[in-house]
Amino acid sequence: MWRGSDWIKTLILFFDGIGLLLPNYMQGKPEYEDPTIALPLKDKGLLHILEPEKIVDKEATQTLSTAMVEIIKSGGLDSLDKNTRFHEISYSRLGGYGDEKLAKQLLLDLKAKGLAKDSEDGVSIPMHPMVRSLILVLLSQILRPYGEKLGAELSPATDRPDVIEALKELLSLPNAPSAPHVVALDLETVSVDLRLVPMDEVLGFRETHRKEHRAYIRSIRTLTRELSKLPDEEREEVLKDRGEELQELSNKLKTVGRKEWKQPASFALGMAGAMWKLGSHDYVGALLAAAASLVGARSKEKVETGAYSYLFRAGFGYY
Repeated sequence: MWRGSDWIKTLILFFDGIGLLLPNYMQGKPEYEDPTIALPLKDKGLLHILEPEKIVDKEATQTLSTAMVEIIKSGGLDSLDKNTRFHEISYSRLGGYGDEKLAKQLLLDLKAKGLAKDSEDGVSIPMHPMVRSLILVLLSQILRPYGEKLGAELSPATDRPDVIEALKELLSLPNAPSAPHVVALDLETVSVDLRLVPMDEVLGFRETHRKEHRAYIRSIRTLTRELSKLPDEEREEVLKDRGEELQELSNKLKTVGRKEWKQPASFALGMAGAMWKLGSHDYVGALLAAAASLVGARSKEKVETGAYSYLFRAGFGYY
């Protein structure tokens, strides 16, 4: 679930729908917890429930298990404080319906580290909140290919930049955009503070100005893909060439939004792609390669993860 309705309102301006990985026993939760947002989305066919019982299949479970085992073996989780309140994660999201044997072994490995406990209700597992977040972030990448069955491109998104920053620190992920193995792009502010705008008005604005928003997204996506494949020395030149086009589209969207709602801009939208050079003991690289469903995590090849994840920023920080 989302933390704030303003984030979902901004999200739906740029995308064709919102997808939630929601276990069967939680069906109806979005409508119950946030009816003013979930019901209009559902009525317009814009809220899509992705059932982990179906899509976290054998292949996805194997990929998740491989990545998690690498991280556990690396000792990256050993420093976590065990004296914290554990949060529940559904057994289905751990892969219990995809490959029960692997899911059980992963649970045993986490329990041995004091990072998980036995289920108390038969459907969910108490787990350290940081490990739970790690698994969900991995799944957001592992399950991207499932979008083809929906006729869509799934793009991971979150309104918890604090969690992502903590995971990056935990796994010692470099976060400098200029690092040779990762390309990151933080873009212009392109929307407005929508907290007080009714959802119906947001959806109406979306229909009216959908063409402009989609053009902006296409430009961002094209630019990011180009950057992720270029040597470091060529990226600055490409950014310079494409900068004016992005700026023009961004300014148009900001102008339209301000005229419509007469509020100052407050949200930023960005997009990142990554290119990782994996080594024999590169656990972070192995993690990201596995998350993108790639094989050969221990090879010394350069592997494009294909993880073009959308980034959202509100207030402090971004991921």
